[in-house]
Order: sequence, then C-alpha cells, then structure tokens
Amino acid sequence: MLPFKTLIHLDRSLPVPVFVQLSNQLGQLIRAGTLTPGQRLPGTRQLAELLDLNRQTIVASYDEGVAQGWLESRSGSGTYVADYFPEVKPQRLIVKNSQAASDRNRGTTEQPGYAFERLDFLARPVLTNQDGLRLDDGFPDSRLAPMDELSRAYRSYFRWGNPQKHFGYGDTKGHPLLREQLSIYLNETRGLQTTPENVLITRGSIMGLHLASQVLLRPGDVVVTGETTWAGATMNFRKTGATVLSVPVDEHGLDIDQLAIYCENQPIRMVFVTPHHHYPTTVTLQPGRRVRLLQLAEQYGFAILEDDYDYDFHYLSRPILPLASADRQGMVVYVGSLTKSVAPAFRVGYVVGPTALIDELARLRRIIDRQGDPMLEFAIGQLFKTGDMKRHFRKTLRTYHARRDHFCALLTSELPDAVQFNKPDGGLAVWARFDPKLNMEAMAQRAAQEGLTLANGLFHNPPGQQLNGTRLGFASSSEDELEQSVAVLRRVI
Repeated sequence: MLPFKTLIHLDRSLPVPVFVQLSNQLGQLIRAGTLTPGQRLPGTRQLAELLDLNRQTIVASYDEGVAQGWLESRSGSGTYVADYFPEVKPQRLIVKNSQAASDRNRGTTEQPGYAFERLDFLARPVLTNQDGLRLDDGFPDSRLAPMDELSRAYRSYFRWGNPQKHFGYGDTKGHPLLREQLSIYLNETRGLQTTPENVLITRGSIMGLHLASQVLLRPGDVVVTGETTWAGATMNFRKTGATVLSVPVDEHGLDIDQLAIYCENQPIRMVFVTPHHHYPTTVTLQPGRRVRLLQLAEQYGFAILEDDYDYDFHYLSRPILPLASADRQGMVVYVGSLTKSVAPAFRVGYVVGPTALIDELARLRRIIDRQGDPMLEFAIGQLFKTGDMKRHFRKTLRTYHARRDHFCALLTSELPDAVQFNKPDGGLAVWARFDPKLNMEAMAQRAAQEGLTLANGLFHNPPGQQLNGTRLGFASSSEDELEQSVAVLRRVI
C-alpha cells in the first residue's frame, strides 16, 4: 500500500477546501505515475483514518475525482484510478529545500517544461508609486484627481440608458462619447483637424505605441530615435524585429541633420519623437527642426510616431503645437495619454491618425484586448463634456507650476555644486545631471535607506556614455514633501 500519509500534504490554513486539496493531489499523483491506471484506492474509512480526516471529506474528494474524470467508482468494489490514463513511468523527484517542497505541494513551478525565448531587452524595472518620499519619473499627484466628479459620472453611467447596451460589448475603437469629446478637445487645444473616426482609445499610450509598431514595422525596418529616449518605445520597436538607430539630442532637440544623412543612405521606416518635452531631457524640439522633420517624412516616406505625453502641462505661454497639427500628408501618428493628466491608475490613452490606419489598429487591438473599459471611458468623456476635465487641467497646471518653481529653487540653493539642470518649460520632472564623481547607483541606494525613492538613471545612458543624470519628478509631491526630499538628497550626497 502506498504511503498516502507521506504523499498527501493538506493545509487547513489555505482558502481551498480540504476535500479539493486532496482531490487535486490525487490527480497530481495520477499524472506523475505514482498512482497507475486501474489501481484501487483505499476505502473511505481507511483513508480517513490514515489522514486523520472526516470520512465525508474523503467521500467528497473521491466524488470530485470522479467528476473530474481521474477516478471511477465501481459498484460493490470501490474507487479506482481511471483505466484510460496512459501509464507514466515515475521519475525520481529531487527536492532541494523545504521551499521547493512547499511550492510543489501548491502545484507551482519556477520553469516551464518547454523552451521559449527570453528577450533581455524586455527586462526593465517596473515603475510603481512607492510609499514615503519620492522624486519619481514625472508622475502626477493622484491626490489632485477629480474623484468626486468621476464618481458622479460613474453613477450616471449606471442610471442612464439601456443596461443591455451599457454592459454588453462595445466599439473596439473606444466609447463613442470619449472619442467625440477627445476629438473636440484635441482640435481646440492642439490645432488638430480630426473627427471621432480619427481617434482610437487605448489603455494608456504604451498600448498605442505597441499597436502602431506592430502595424507599421516589419523585421529589418529601420526606426530612428534620439540617443536618449524612452525605453518603453524602443522595446516595442525591437520586438517587431526592427533595427533602432539613434541621433544626438542637444538643447534644441533631435539632430535632424544626422537624420537627413541616414535618409540619404538607407530606407527609414519610422522616426520616434517626443518633441514637446523630449524624454528624458525635457528639451523642446526647435520649430525649424520640426518643419524639416515633416519635410523629410514627406520626401522619404517614413512615418513619424509622435508621443505627446505631457502636452497639457506647459508653464510659460501657449505650448508649441504638436507636429500632427502641421501634418497635411498623413505622415504623423499622434499618441497621447490621460495617465499623466489624471492618475496612472486611469488607463486611458489614445492614438490619432488617418482613418485607414485607425481602422487597422482597431482590428489588431481586437485580438489583444477586445475593448477598453466602457464605464471609465464614458466617465472621462462626461468630464470633458461638462468642462470638469478642463477645470482639473487648469487647477493642476497652477499647482505643478508652483511646485516646479519651488523645487528648482531648492535644487539651486541646497545642491548648487552637486546638480546641474535647466528649469523645464513644462512637464512634470526636471532632468538633473549630477557631479561626475558621484556614484548614481550608490546615491539612489542610500536615499532609499533614508526613505526617499528616486531612479539611479543608469537606463538613460546611451551605449558607451555615462550621463550621470536622472529625472526628478516634482509634481507628485507637495512643497513640504519636496523640501524633505531635497534635504535627504543633500545628506546622502
């Protein structure tokens, strides 16, 4: 008789009922070949005594195994392993430690039993909002989000209209109300000329970048970015098999002269830009370079993927209009997000482009994510329609403007020799370059020990270069929190 008391490990602290745990483990023993096809199991009373369980628990477990097809009950004879299971040759199981044994009992494993390709360039830290002080990548302050207005809009969704329509399948391109309102808003604020048919709603700008990359790029295509750029974009380009080339970025943005040289020597399929505030350095692409970039796109036939991630936050005069506003030949794919404008948890982004491209992006989106969140999209659309969203933008713009000025003054007065920076015209972060003698990684580690989270900036370094810089986000912290953060930074430096 098998040593069931040793083979079966039941944990009454788990939320899974004991009879289900037992049934699952009997199934595992069958699949492992420990229990063979046609083998008779102990009687319910006998197994109950062995495992110190109530007999009804064993009965329920056997019934579950029969229902799952692992066991079969033979009238007057007992319970058996089903005959139709293929015979498995048991393999010796080597358990290296108690944790591995515990994982095995829970049915989990670290590695699959099949091969797959691991792409090193996808290994990138996931940014999250940490407790305590933080100088992040440029996140908004979620405490300022229009929660009351959103709550009212959500309630109206439940009260208004046909429930069958509200809670059924919707348009893959996004909720009609949000597409309509976004089209109006983008036309008013960014000088675009769109209709709702030019707008696809996505779950954040990263989905828009992914869809555009999958539709527009093929293995071997060439994409040009800045030497410093957003890794989330280049990861998507490389995943398609495209080759990524880079051009220098100076105080006026992307080096368009170098781009022109690339165009003369090889076909370029796409250029990725963040022209309003270049990521990560926050510089604005000079108007003359914008005009030439559009001219090159028309001349050589490449697409411009424009990520306008923080257009709504500009602190001087009216912000420079996006490239898409001057595009008359359909060369620009315009990507944006409300994540930075409201809160990261509200996963609402958008892609704006010619209708033929939007239709194709929607077809691809359908096999990845059937549709977005209709309730959230409706609520955001309502906020645009009522003007609440515009009021929120005006309020946060004033708040972030004051925080930028206060933070830059703190850096100047408290860290004059350690940090160099240019006060950004907009956005939610400062590009800070630290003394070359300073070890950025060690500094970030020491800051974390004192309760301050900030990035070490190593992932911003182009190949072979040491920028010793990082983005210090000021928007998500109050002025008092910024003072505490700079005090910690001064101590660890």
